[in-house]
Amino acid sequence: MLKKMFNMFIFFCLWSISGVFGVDEVKSVSVTEGESVTLNLDITKTQEGDLKWRFGQFLIATFNTQNNERKYHDDSADGRFRGRLELDQTGSLIITNTTTQHTGLYQVYDRSDINISTFSLTVYAHLPVPVISRDPSQCSSSSSSSSEQNCSLLCSLVNVSDVSVSWFKGNSLLSSISVSDLSISLSLPLEVEYQDNNTYSCVINNPIRNQTTHLNITQLCQPCPEPLHCCGFTEAVIRLVLSALVGVTAVAVLIYDIRSRRLQQKKSLQTSQSHTD
Repeated sequence: MLKKMFNMFIFFCLWSISGVFGVDEVKSVSVTEGESVTLNLDITKTQEGDLKWRFGQFLIATFNTQNNERKYHDDSADGRFRGRLELDQTGSLIITNTTTQHTGLYQVYDRSDINISTFSLTVYAHLPVPVISRDPSQCSSSSSSSSEQNCSLLCSLVNVSDVSVSWFKGNSLLSSISVSDLSISLSLPLEVEYQDNNTYSCVINNPIRNQTTHLNITQLCQPCPEPLHCCGFTEAVIRLVLSALVGVTAVAVLIYDIRSRRLQQKKSLQTSQSHTD
């Protein structure tokens, strides 16, 4: 029993010490692609000697606090930081013209290779404007009779990730769908009445940005046109063959008529010549 209590006491002491002297918590930073971002170091923790900035396992920059010498490793990390890194007078790292490839963990080490600061950077792609369109299946021959009363719509996005798409009626959320990690196409349906006078909007958002498209019911929700009669394949082939036969017959009759007239004219000419002789 005493041994168990002693082990618990040691565990508690180690946990307390790690909380006081351990590495700071990860600082989360988010930006939109194309923006610049600064990963700020705590000046009080800046020590003499070289500070090393790492992106994952890659060394990307070093800063000497004594002579302010800066070195950038442009070929590191597949060259994704080439021409994009700056270090200010405190050793803080500035990344310009960010891309989604700069998303990841950044760590700073002192000359003794002790981690003194950690950042988690997320670079979000630009949000596309959501597109609202009429559901093309609504006016098909297989659509239900309910299409005569309601208008079916789709809010669509192409090649997106880490976003949510939502339909709003005024300020009230009607439906929502989210996707993360994988770039895919999204479509979120909505059904409204043709004479609906409420305000609807489709919103796409990530943790730092959003884009909104408002629904124009009058423009998109028109009654389905009357279906045009269309013959089947067999009937179409028969009609085509009949048309071809009629055309061939007409040409044959015309040729026969022309030849008959020429023959008659020839006979008349021969008869007139014989009477003259």
